[in-house]
Amino acid sequence: MRRMQGTALAAATVVLVGGAAVAQGQDSSRAVAGGGIAVPGWMGKIDAREAAAGQTLSNAKLEGDSATLRVTTGPAVAYWNPANVASGTYTVKATFTEPKYMSVNDHPHPYGIVIAGNDLGTDQQSYLYCAAYGNGNFIVRGFGPEPFQLNGPRGGPHAAVHKAAGKGEPVTQEIAVTVKADSVDCAINGTVVASYPKSDLVAAGKLKSTDGVYGIRFAHNTEATVTGLTMTKP
Repeated sequence: MRRMQGTALAAATVVLVGGAAVAQGQDSSRAVAGGGIAVPGWMGKIDAREAAAGQTLSNAKLEGDSATLRVTTGPAVAYWNPANVASGTYTVKATFTEPKYMSVNDHPHPYGIVIAGNDLGTDQQSYLYCAAYGNGNFIVRGFGPEPFQLNGPRGGPHAAVHKAAGKGEPVTQEIAVTVKADSVDCAINGTVVASYPKSDLVAAGKLKSTDGVYGIRFAHNTEATVTGLTMTKP
């Protein structure tokens, strides 16, 4: 199982798109016209490697409202509303819809749920995310504040993750992250695809806590909508 983190210098790999093998390279992050954050109360931060390459938060776009968020990237970015805080045992979930699969990229990019956000917007931020790709793969990864892998460098496949019928076709994923007394689970489309002991996540160089702000994360050069972002307690 592998993690995905794009860099402009990454070697090409092979992925399946619509059942066919195609070469996958890493495309450079673009700048989105009219970018910035247009949803009241929301904030964001692009990845450090994106900032080092000269990208800014205004090169990605968050618009819409609390019911429907529309994201277009640009650089890889996490978005959050600091009022959205979860603690103890809880589930954060949302539905992500890529209306036109790979509409602004040449290979699949992920999007998903962020939990356990602490010191967000600073160089010491920490958070965990579970994200899906429109080709049936998923990735679980964290920042603490340095990135740490949980299912490898490029994620891995799972039958529960939906696949787009082809480029330009719609694909939808319901993603939920549940924090329990001793574990953290990621479920996609109603099936738990990964589970980790909490003690492996809240540790030196990883998460400060599983309590914290929740939000969303998008890889670079991706476009999708987010609906039903909610936090529930058992």
